[in-house]
Amino acid sequence: MIRLNGLLLFWLFVLPLSAREKETFRVMFWNVENLFDTEPDSLKQDKEFTPASTRGWNIRRYKKKMADVSRVITAVGEWEPPALVGLCEVENDRVLHYLTRYSPLKLHGYRYVMTESQDLRGIDVALLYQRDKFKLIGYNCLRQDLGVGERPTRDILHVTGLAPTKDTLDVLVVHFPSRFGGERESEWKRLSVARLLRSAVDSLIAARREARIIIMGDFNDFPENRSIKKVLGVKRLEKPFDDDALYHLFAHKTAKVGDGYGSYKYQGEWGIFDHLIVSGKLLDPSARFHTGERHAGIVRLPFLLVKDERFGGLQPFRTYNGMKYQGGYSDHLPVRVDFELSFD
Repeated sequence: MIRLNGLLLFWLFVLPLSAREKETFRVMFWNVENLFDTEPDSLKQDKEFTPASTRGWNIRRYKKKMADVSRVITAVGEWEPPALVGLCEVENDRVLHYLTRYSPLKLHGYRYVMTESQDLRGIDVALLYQRDKFKLIGYNCLRQDLGVGERPTRDILHVTGLAPTKDTLDVLVVHFPSRFGGERESEWKRLSVARLLRSAVDSLIAARREARIIIMGDFNDFPENRSIKKVLGVKRLEKPFDDDALYHLFAHKTAKVGDGYGSYKYQGEWGIFDHLIVSGKLLDPSARFHTGERHAGIVRLPFLLVKDERFGGLQPFRTYNGMKYQGGYSDHLPVRVDFELSFD
């Protein structure tokens, strides 16, 4: 029994200390591919996601989708749920209420904030957060008017809160306009929203003594496109880091679109549509709250991928392929980053 007690003492006292020394703050983002409820909304174009539609979106499929989203968030968290979870293509508050209170994710006690955009289909962006890891201070939504006759796009969600280190974090969750109608023809819309986002970043840098900014979302553009590289001025991870500059956490891992590294696959080519961008202050290794090159990337959980019968290799396991129900997770892969915490 003496030996057993010694082992117990080791597990009870030594390992918790090690865990505290290596404490992390995980952030993830995921485009969940049309997370709709089954009820028609007279104010939105959501009838394709109802039981009477061609898609046959019913309560059984809805509940399975909720369980699947819960599974992915839990799996990305590994040992504990992510502190922050950015989501896009979420229809409404009812969906998030069900996800956080009635799906398997309820065990993790998430709270959330979300936009109420004028998007015609009703899809929005949201941020789930763990209250013991992120103290919500406030949030607001930024709206870009694309002009008369243009379809409204999604609002930008800006959330401010305190990290466990008491550092103020400004988190921006985005879902830029799609490439519907052609990449070049639709580019001006993404540039317009990017300018709004850049203006918000500039305001935060001017207002904060030390701006700690996290930008996450589906930009419908690649790292080298103008909305990200030129308008936002996002740089790759190359030292020295400027505290007030913006840096992409994993764009350096791929030299071009289509080389097999990405969060989205289109016509056989992988590319990065889903991004994690931070201000330079968050890359300072001497700071109490910081990250680095090895802490971020695209999540390739085996169950999120299936064989690509047409182009070869693997592809995301989608919920729908066109109008055909496949029962998968999403047409996008999640992205995540770990921040290291130190306490004085």
